[in-house]
Amino acid sequence: MAIKTNDEIMDAVIKRACGYEAKETVEEYAVVDGALELVKRKITVKDVPPDMTAAKMIFDSGSVSDLSDEQLEAEKSRLLNELKNSRQGEE
Repeated sequence: MAIKTNDEIMDAVIKRACGYEAKETVEEYAVVDGALELVKRKITVKDVPPDMTAAKMIFDSGSVSDLSDEQLEAEKSRLLNELKNSRQGEE
């Protein structure tokens, strides 16, 4: 694995803070006539939810200005939903 620059690391933290979708591919092979052949391929899209620890790290580092308007709006919506859900749990 190559060494990451500070910008690459911050991009990864921002991605984690905002949440993302990840594709996972599973391929199954079998020996047919003495050669390996692809028998089955399954592609799954997983939703990785936003991470509060990563969001806190961004806010603590003072690099909130690096977030795009869309990323800030997504974070705002997520935080408002989390607050709403926590209030419903208290009732």
